[in-house]
Amino acid sequence: MLQPYRDVLSRPGALAFSSSGTLARLPMSMIGIGIVLMVSALYDSYGLAGRVSAVYVTAQALCSPQIARLVDRFGQARVMRPAVAVSATGTVTLVILASTHAPEAALYVAAVVTGGAIGSFGSLVRARWSRVLGRDPRRLHTAYSLESALDELVFIVGPVLATVLATSVNPVAGLVVPLVGMIGGGYWFLSLRASEPPVAPHDAPRPRGSVLRNPGMIVLAVVFVAMGSIFGATDVSTVAFAEEEGNKGVAGVILAVFALGSMLSGLAYGARHWVRPLWQRFAIGMIGLAVGASLFVAVDSLPALAAVMFVTGIAIAPTLVNGNGLVQDLVPPERLTEGLTWVGTSLGVGVSVGSSIAGAQIDAHGSRSGFLVVVVSAVCAVLATFVALRTLRPRTPSPALPTPRPGDEGPATPQVSAAAGPAPDDLAHE
Repeated sequence: MLQPYRDVLSRPGALAFSSSGTLARLPMSMIGIGIVLMVSALYDSYGLAGRVSAVYVTAQALCSPQIARLVDRFGQARVMRPAVAVSATGTVTLVILASTHAPEAALYVAAVVTGGAIGSFGSLVRARWSRVLGRDPRRLHTAYSLESALDELVFIVGPVLATVLATSVNPVAGLVVPLVGMIGGGYWFLSLRASEPPVAPHDAPRPRGSVLRNPGMIVLAVVFVAMGSIFGATDVSTVAFAEEEGNKGVAGVILAVFALGSMLSGLAYGARHWVRPLWQRFAIGMIGLAVGASLFVAVDSLPALAAVMFVTGIAIAPTLVNGNGLVQDLVPPERLTEGLTWVGTSLGVGVSVGSSIAGAQIDAHGSRSGFLVVVVSAVCAVLATFVALRTLRPRTPSPALPTPRPGDEGPATPQVSAAAGPAPDDLAHE
Protein backbone atom coordinates (compact mmCIF):
# COMPACT_ATOMS: atom_id res chain seq x y z
CA MET A 1 0.00 0.00 0.00
CA LEU A 2 2.90 2.37 0.72
CA GLN A 3 4.75 1.90 -2.59
CA PRO A 4 2.65 4.44 -4.55
CA TYR A 5 3.36 7.04 -1.85
CA ARG A 6 7.12 6.32 -1.95
CA ASP A 7 7.03 6.78 -5.70
CA VAL A 8 5.55 10.29 -5.67
CA LEU A 9 7.72 11.46 -2.75
CA SER A 10 10.86 10.47 -4.69
CA ARG A 11 10.18 13.21 -7.26
CA PRO A 12 12.60 16.20 -7.12
CA GLY A 13 11.54 18.68 -4.45
CA ALA A 14 8.41 16.74 -3.47
CA LEU A 15 9.50 15.70 0.01
CA ALA A 16 10.60 19.25 0.87
CA PHE A 17 7.42 21.07 -0.17
CA SER A 18 5.17 18.35 1.24
CA SER A 19 7.00 18.41 4.61
CA SER A 20 7.12 22.19 4.89
CA GLY A 21 3.49 22.39 3.77
CA THR A 22 2.50 19.98 6.54
CA LEU A 23 4.23 22.15 9.15
CA ALA A 24 2.58 25.25 7.71
CA ARG A 25 -0.83 23.54 8.12
CA LEU A 26 -0.50 23.15 11.90
CA PRO A 27 -2.63 26.28 12.47
CA MET A 28 -5.66 24.67 10.82
CA SER A 29 -5.92 22.11 13.63
CA MET A 30 -4.60 24.19 16.52
CA ILE A 31 -5.80 27.77 16.30
CA GLY A 32 -9.51 26.93 16.58
CA ILE A 33 -9.19 24.71 19.65
CA GLY A 34 -6.42 26.96 20.98
CA ILE A 35 -8.85 29.88 20.94
CA VAL A 36 -11.51 27.79 22.69
CA LEU A 37 -9.09 26.69 25.41
CA MET A 38 -7.60 30.14 25.91
CA VAL A 39 -10.82 32.15 25.97
CA SER A 40 -12.78 29.61 28.05
CA ALA A 41 -10.00 29.58 30.66
CA LEU A 42 -9.40 33.34 30.78
CA TYR A 43 -13.02 34.52 30.42
CA ASP A 44 -14.79 31.47 31.96
CA SER A 45 -17.23 31.28 29.04
CA TYR A 46 -17.56 28.55 26.44
CA GLY A 47 -20.11 30.71 24.65
CA LEU A 48 -17.59 33.50 24.09
CA ALA A 49 -14.89 30.95 23.22
CA GLY A 50 -17.16 29.41 20.58
CA ARG A 51 -18.04 32.81 19.13
CA VAL A 52 -14.42 33.97 18.81
CA SER A 53 -13.47 30.65 17.23
CA ALA A 54 -16.45 30.94 14.88
CA VAL A 55 -15.36 34.43 13.80
CA TYR A 56 -11.86 33.12 13.06
CA VAL A 57 -13.13 30.17 11.00
CA THR A 58 -15.68 32.27 9.11
CA ALA A 59 -13.04 34.87 8.18
CA GLN A 60 -10.77 32.09 6.95
CA ALA A 61 -13.54 30.43 4.94
CA LEU A 62 -14.60 33.66 3.25
CA CYS A 63 -11.16 35.14 2.57
CA SER A 64 -9.13 32.06 1.58
CA PRO A 65 -10.79 31.81 -1.88
CA GLN A 66 -9.98 35.46 -2.54
CA ILE A 67 -6.35 34.94 -1.51
CA ALA A 68 -6.17 31.87 -3.76
CA ARG A 69 -7.36 33.89 -6.74
CA LEU A 70 -4.55 36.38 -6.06
CA VAL A 71 -2.12 33.45 -5.87
CA ASP A 72 -3.27 32.24 -9.28
CA ARG A 73 -2.65 35.69 -10.69
CA PHE A 74 0.55 36.78 -8.96
CA GLY A 75 2.18 33.60 -7.59
CA GLN A 76 2.38 31.79 -4.25
CA ALA A 77 5.39 33.53 -2.73
CA ARG A 78 4.42 37.04 -3.78
CA VAL A 79 0.97 36.81 -2.19
CA MET A 80 1.50 34.50 0.77
CA ARG A 81 4.63 36.08 2.25
CA PRO A 82 2.80 39.24 3.34
CA ALA A 83 -0.33 37.23 4.14
CA VAL A 84 1.58 35.03 6.60
CA ALA A 85 3.02 38.13 8.26
CA VAL A 86 -0.44 39.66 8.69
CA SER A 87 -1.95 36.45 10.07
CA ALA A 88 0.92 35.96 12.51
CA THR A 89 0.47 39.54 13.72
CA GLY A 90 -3.22 38.88 14.26
CA THR A 91 -2.44 35.75 16.30
CA VAL A 92 0.01 37.58 18.55
CA THR A 93 -2.49 40.41 18.99
CA LEU A 94 -5.24 37.95 19.93
CA VAL A 95 -3.03 36.40 22.60
CA ILE A 96 -2.16 39.80 24.06
CA LEU A 97 -5.78 40.96 24.09
CA ALA A 98 -7.03 37.79 25.78
CA SER A 99 -4.24 37.89 28.36
CA THR A 100 -5.23 41.44 29.33
CA HIS A 101 -8.99 40.60 29.36
CA ALA A 102 -9.73 43.01 26.53
CA PRO A 103 -13.35 43.66 25.50
CA GLU A 104 -15.14 41.00 23.46
CA ALA A 105 -15.22 43.13 20.32
CA ALA A 106 -11.42 43.44 20.31
CA LEU A 107 -11.10 39.65 20.30
CA TYR A 108 -13.35 39.48 17.26
CA VAL A 109 -11.21 41.98 15.35
CA ALA A 110 -8.01 40.05 16.07
CA ALA A 111 -9.72 36.78 15.08
CA VAL A 112 -10.80 38.30 11.76
CA VAL A 113 -7.24 39.44 10.98
CA THR A 114 -5.81 36.03 11.88
CA GLY A 115 -8.33 34.00 9.88
CA GLY A 116 -8.70 36.41 7.00
CA ALA A 117 -5.02 36.36 6.06
CA ILE A 118 -4.06 32.78 6.87
CA GLY A 119 -4.88 31.38 3.43
CA SER A 120 -4.83 27.69 2.52
CA PHE A 121 -1.47 25.97 2.39
CA GLY A 122 -3.19 22.69 1.56
CA SER A 123 -4.24 24.04 -1.83
CA LEU A 124 -0.76 25.46 -2.43
CA VAL A 125 0.80 22.05 -1.80
CA ARG A 126 -1.65 20.33 -4.13
CA ALA A 127 -0.86 22.88 -6.84
CA ARG A 128 2.82 21.97 -6.58
CA TRP A 129 2.03 18.28 -6.91
CA SER A 130 0.33 19.07 -10.20
CA ARG A 131 3.45 20.86 -11.43
CA VAL A 132 5.79 18.03 -10.34
CA LEU A 133 3.66 15.12 -11.57
CA GLY A 134 2.14 16.71 -14.66
CA ARG A 135 -1.06 15.05 -15.86
CA ASP A 136 -0.31 11.52 -14.62
CA PRO A 137 -3.74 10.59 -13.17
CA ARG A 138 -2.70 7.68 -10.97
CA ARG A 139 0.19 9.52 -9.36
CA LEU A 140 -1.92 12.63 -8.83
CA HIS A 141 -4.57 10.49 -7.13
CA THR A 142 -1.86 9.06 -4.84
CA ALA A 143 -0.36 12.49 -4.11
CA TYR A 144 -3.73 14.03 -3.22
CA SER A 145 -4.52 11.03 -1.01
CA LEU A 146 -1.18 11.51 0.74
CA GLU A 147 -1.98 15.15 1.42
CA SER A 148 -5.39 14.18 2.82
CA ALA A 149 -3.66 11.74 5.18
CA LEU A 150 -1.19 14.44 6.22
CA ASP A 151 -4.13 16.74 6.92
CA GLU A 152 -5.43 14.12 9.32
CA LEU A 153 -1.96 13.71 10.87
CA VAL A 154 -2.01 17.44 11.58
CA PHE A 155 -5.38 16.96 13.28
CA ILE A 156 -3.92 14.14 15.37
CA VAL A 157 -0.87 16.05 16.60
CA GLY A 158 -2.33 19.57 16.73
CA PRO A 159 -5.19 19.21 19.24
CA VAL A 160 -3.01 17.18 21.61
CA LEU A 161 -0.26 19.80 21.59
CA ALA A 162 -2.71 22.66 21.97
CA THR A 163 -4.57 21.02 24.85
CA VAL A 164 -1.46 19.94 26.76
CA LEU A 165 0.14 23.37 26.42
CA ALA A 166 -3.03 25.28 27.31
CA THR A 167 -3.93 23.14 30.32
CA SER A 168 -0.46 22.32 31.66
CA VAL A 169 1.63 25.37 30.81
CA ASN A 170 -0.50 28.47 30.21
CA PRO A 171 -3.91 29.10 28.62
CA VAL A 172 -2.28 31.08 25.79
CA ALA A 173 0.46 28.50 25.13
CA GLY A 174 -1.79 26.49 22.82
CA LEU A 175 -1.41 29.20 20.18
CA VAL A 176 2.41 29.30 20.29
CA VAL A 177 3.03 26.10 18.29
CA PRO A 178 0.68 27.02 15.42
CA LEU A 179 2.31 30.45 15.32
CA VAL A 180 5.74 28.81 14.94
CA GLY A 181 4.37 26.42 12.32
CA MET A 182 2.78 29.29 10.41
CA ILE A 183 5.97 31.33 10.29
CA GLY A 184 8.63 28.60 10.09
CA GLY A 185 6.78 26.14 7.86
CA GLY A 186 5.16 28.85 5.78
CA TYR A 187 8.31 30.74 4.88
CA TRP A 188 10.25 27.49 4.35
CA PHE A 189 7.58 26.35 1.90
CA LEU A 190 7.50 29.69 0.09
CA SER A 191 11.30 29.69 -0.26
CA LEU A 192 11.13 26.55 -2.46
CA ARG A 193 10.72 28.40 -5.73
CA ALA A 194 11.69 25.54 -8.10
CA SER A 195 8.41 23.70 -7.54
CA GLU A 196 6.19 26.82 -7.46
CA PRO A 197 3.57 26.70 -10.24
CA PRO A 198 3.56 29.43 -12.86
CA VAL A 199 0.95 32.15 -12.52
CA ALA A 200 -2.15 32.23 -14.70
CA PRO A 201 -1.91 34.47 -17.79
CA HIS A 202 -3.17 37.98 -17.10
CA ASP A 203 -5.19 38.02 -20.32
CA ALA A 204 -6.90 34.66 -19.68
CA PRO A 205 -10.72 34.88 -20.03
CA ARG A 206 -12.65 34.85 -16.77
CA PRO A 207 -15.79 32.70 -16.45
CA ARG A 208 -19.05 34.49 -15.70
CA GLY A 209 -21.79 33.57 -13.27
CA SER A 210 -21.53 31.21 -10.32
CA VAL A 211 -21.39 27.43 -10.13
CA LEU A 212 -24.12 27.73 -7.50
CA ARG A 213 -26.56 28.06 -10.37
CA ASN A 214 -26.30 24.28 -10.50
CA PRO A 215 -28.91 22.82 -8.07
CA GLY A 216 -26.55 19.99 -7.18
CA MET A 217 -23.90 22.45 -6.03
CA ILE A 218 -26.43 24.22 -3.81
CA VAL A 219 -27.38 20.90 -2.22
CA LEU A 220 -23.75 19.90 -1.79
CA ALA A 221 -22.98 23.24 -0.16
CA VAL A 222 -25.83 22.70 2.33
CA VAL A 223 -24.55 19.20 3.12
CA PHE A 224 -21.04 20.50 3.71
CA VAL A 225 -22.34 23.20 6.04
CA ALA A 226 -24.03 20.47 8.10
CA MET A 227 -20.86 18.36 8.04
CA GLY A 228 -18.81 21.31 9.21
CA SER A 229 -21.30 21.90 12.01
CA ILE A 230 -20.68 18.32 13.17
CA PHE A 231 -16.94 19.00 13.42
CA GLY A 232 -17.26 22.43 15.05
CA ALA A 233 -19.76 21.30 17.68
CA THR A 234 -17.69 18.16 18.39
CA ASP A 235 -14.55 20.18 19.15
CA VAL A 236 -16.21 22.46 21.71
CA SER A 237 -18.33 19.71 23.26
CA THR A 238 -15.37 17.37 23.70
CA VAL A 239 -13.41 20.02 25.60
CA ALA A 240 -16.40 20.73 27.83
CA PHE A 241 -17.13 17.03 28.43
CA ALA A 242 -13.50 16.35 29.39
CA GLU A 243 -13.60 19.25 31.86
CA GLU A 244 -16.81 17.93 33.41
CA GLU A 245 -15.12 14.54 33.80
CA GLY A 246 -12.25 16.23 35.65
CA ASN A 247 -9.61 15.74 32.95
CA LYS A 248 -9.71 18.67 30.53
CA GLY A 249 -6.20 17.90 29.28
CA VAL A 250 -7.32 14.66 27.62
CA ALA A 251 -9.68 16.48 25.23
CA GLY A 252 -6.90 16.94 22.67
CA VAL A 253 -6.06 13.23 22.82
CA ILE A 254 -9.68 12.29 22.15
CA LEU A 255 -9.90 14.67 19.19
CA ALA A 256 -6.64 13.19 17.92
CA VAL A 257 -8.20 9.72 18.07
CA PHE A 258 -11.08 11.10 15.98
CA ALA A 259 -8.57 12.25 13.34
CA LEU A 260 -6.55 9.02 13.59
CA GLY A 261 -9.52 6.97 12.42
CA SER A 262 -9.95 9.34 9.51
CA MET A 263 -6.26 9.31 8.58
CA LEU A 264 -6.04 5.52 8.47
CA SER A 265 -9.19 5.21 6.38
CA GLY A 266 -7.98 7.98 4.08
CA LEU A 267 -4.68 6.19 3.38
CA ALA A 268 -6.45 2.93 2.66
CA TYR A 269 -9.06 4.66 0.52
CA GLY A 270 -6.46 6.47 -1.56
CA ALA A 271 -4.43 3.30 -2.21
CA ARG A 272 -7.38 1.41 -3.69
CA HIS A 273 -9.47 2.00 -6.82
CA TRP A 274 -13.25 1.77 -6.74
CA VAL A 275 -16.13 0.82 -9.06
CA ARG A 276 -19.18 1.70 -6.95
CA PRO A 277 -20.76 4.99 -8.16
CA LEU A 278 -19.41 8.05 -6.41
CA TRP A 279 -22.80 9.32 -5.28
CA GLN A 280 -23.53 5.98 -3.59
CA ARG A 281 -20.21 6.04 -1.75
CA PHE A 282 -20.92 9.59 -0.63
CA ALA A 283 -24.37 8.63 0.71
CA ILE A 284 -22.99 5.55 2.51
CA GLY A 285 -20.22 7.59 4.09
CA MET A 286 -22.67 10.25 5.21
CA ILE A 287 -24.86 7.63 6.89
CA GLY A 288 -21.83 6.16 8.69
CA LEU A 289 -20.67 9.59 9.84
CA ALA A 290 -24.14 10.55 11.04
CA VAL A 291 -24.77 7.29 12.92
CA GLY A 292 -21.40 7.47 14.67
CA ALA A 293 -21.74 11.15 15.56
CA SER A 294 -25.21 10.53 16.98
CA LEU A 295 -23.69 8.14 19.53
CA PHE A 296 -21.57 10.89 21.10
CA VAL A 297 -24.49 12.03 23.23
CA ALA A 298 -24.90 8.54 24.73
CA VAL A 299 -21.34 8.00 26.00
CA ASP A 300 -20.74 8.28 29.74
CA SER A 301 -16.94 8.23 29.99
CA LEU A 302 -13.88 9.59 28.23
CA PRO A 303 -12.62 6.15 27.06
CA ALA A 304 -16.04 5.39 25.58
CA LEU A 305 -16.07 8.74 23.78
CA ALA A 306 -12.60 8.07 22.36
CA ALA A 307 -13.66 4.64 21.11
CA VAL A 308 -16.80 5.95 19.43
CA MET A 309 -14.86 8.83 17.89
CA PHE A 310 -12.25 6.50 16.41
CA VAL A 311 -14.89 4.35 14.71
CA THR A 312 -16.82 7.41 13.53
CA GLY A 313 -13.63 9.02 12.23
CA ILE A 314 -13.24 6.18 9.72
CA ALA A 315 -16.09 7.73 7.73
CA ILE A 316 -14.67 11.26 7.62
CA ALA A 317 -11.88 11.21 5.01
CA PRO A 318 -13.67 9.00 2.43
CA THR A 319 -16.84 11.09 2.75
CA LEU A 320 -14.95 14.34 2.22
CA VAL A 321 -13.06 12.80 -0.68
CA ASN A 322 -16.30 11.61 -2.32
CA GLY A 323 -18.07 14.90 -1.71
CA ASN A 324 -15.36 16.81 -3.52
CA GLY A 325 -15.34 14.18 -6.24
CA LEU A 326 -19.01 14.96 -6.84
CA VAL A 327 -18.01 18.53 -7.60
CA GLN A 328 -16.23 17.21 -10.68
CA ASP A 329 -19.53 15.76 -11.91
CA LEU A 330 -21.53 18.89 -11.16
CA VAL A 331 -19.34 21.61 -12.65
CA PRO A 332 -17.44 21.88 -15.95
CA PRO A 333 -13.67 21.22 -15.75
CA GLU A 334 -12.77 24.87 -16.17
CA ARG A 335 -14.90 25.74 -13.11
CA LEU A 336 -13.59 22.99 -10.81
CA THR A 337 -11.51 25.37 -8.70
CA GLU A 338 -14.55 27.54 -8.05
CA GLY A 339 -16.66 24.51 -7.16
CA LEU A 340 -14.10 23.21 -4.67
CA THR A 341 -13.84 26.70 -3.20
CA TRP A 342 -17.56 26.79 -2.49
CA VAL A 343 -17.69 23.41 -0.73
CA GLY A 344 -14.57 24.30 1.25
CA THR A 345 -16.14 27.59 2.27
CA SER A 346 -19.37 25.81 3.19
CA LEU A 347 -17.46 23.40 5.41
CA GLY A 348 -15.72 26.27 7.18
CA VAL A 349 -18.98 28.14 7.70
CA GLY A 350 -20.47 24.97 9.16
CA VAL A 351 -17.59 24.63 11.61
CA SER A 352 -18.13 28.18 12.83
CA VAL A 353 -21.91 27.71 13.14
CA GLY A 354 -21.54 24.42 15.01
CA SER A 355 -18.93 25.69 17.47
CA SER A 356 -20.91 28.87 18.17
CA ILE A 357 -24.26 27.13 18.77
CA ALA A 358 -22.68 24.33 20.79
CA GLY A 359 -20.77 26.82 22.95
CA ALA A 360 -23.96 28.66 23.85
CA GLN A 361 -25.76 25.40 24.64
CA ILE A 362 -22.88 24.19 26.80
CA ASP A 363 -22.90 27.40 28.85
CA ALA A 364 -26.62 26.96 29.47
CA HIS A 365 -27.01 23.19 29.89
CA GLY A 366 -23.62 21.45 29.86
CA SER A 367 -21.67 19.32 27.39
CA ARG A 368 -24.59 16.96 26.66
CA SER A 369 -26.41 19.84 25.00
CA GLY A 370 -23.35 20.48 22.88
CA PHE A 371 -23.40 16.90 21.65
CA LEU A 372 -27.09 17.32 20.83
CA VAL A 373 -26.01 20.00 18.37
CA VAL A 374 -23.76 17.35 16.79
CA VAL A 375 -26.73 14.98 16.46
CA VAL A 376 -28.98 17.63 14.90
CA SER A 377 -26.24 18.56 12.44
CA ALA A 378 -25.77 14.92 11.46
CA VAL A 379 -29.50 14.46 10.87
CA CYS A 380 -29.61 17.59 8.71
CA ALA A 381 -26.66 16.36 6.64
CA VAL A 382 -28.28 12.98 5.97
CA LEU A 383 -31.65 14.52 5.11
CA ALA A 384 -30.08 16.99 2.70
CA THR A 385 -28.12 14.18 1.06
CA PHE A 386 -31.08 11.87 0.51
CA VAL A 387 -33.53 14.56 -0.53
CA ALA A 388 -31.21 15.42 -3.42
CA LEU A 389 -29.67 12.10 -4.43
CA ARG A 390 -31.01 12.55 -7.97
CA THR A 391 -29.27 15.88 -8.21
CA LEU A 392 -26.01 14.39 -7.00
CA ARG A 393 -26.02 11.55 -9.52
CA PRO A 394 -23.50 12.27 -12.29
CA ARG A 395 -24.25 11.52 -15.90
CA THR A 396 -20.93 9.74 -16.24
CA PRO A 397 -18.74 8.30 -13.48
CA SER A 398 -15.95 10.43 -12.17
CA PRO A 399 -13.02 9.87 -9.81
CA ALA A 400 -12.92 10.84 -6.18
CA LEU A 401 -10.75 13.81 -5.34
CA PRO A 402 -8.90 13.70 -1.98
CA THR A 403 -9.32 16.85 0.11
CA PRO A 404 -7.98 18.61 3.33
CA ARG A 405 -9.77 19.00 6.71
CA PRO A 406 -12.10 21.87 7.90
CA GLY A 407 -10.56 25.37 7.81
CA ASP A 408 -7.90 24.22 4.83
CA GLU A 409 -9.93 23.60 1.63
CA GLY A 410 -9.04 26.59 -0.44
CA PRO A 411 -8.88 26.43 -4.22
CA ALA A 412 -5.94 25.07 -6.15
CA THR A 413 -4.29 26.51 -9.20
CA PRO A 414 -5.61 25.91 -12.70
CA GLN A 415 -3.02 23.15 -13.14
CA VAL A 416 -4.69 21.17 -10.36
CA SER A 417 -8.09 21.75 -11.83
CA ALA A 418 -6.98 20.44 -15.17
CA ALA A 419 -5.76 17.18 -13.67
CA ALA A 420 -7.87 16.79 -10.59
CA GLY A 421 -7.72 13.04 -10.41
CA PRO A 422 -7.60 9.74 -12.23
CA ALA A 423 -9.67 8.97 -15.29
CA PRO A 424 -12.71 6.73 -14.72
CA ASP A 425 -11.01 3.72 -16.28
CA ASP A 426 -8.13 4.07 -13.84
CA LEU A 427 -10.55 3.65 -10.93
CA ALA A 428 -11.75 0.17 -11.88
CA HIS A 429 -10.68 -2.13 -9.07
CA GLU A 430 -9.06 -5.30 -10.33
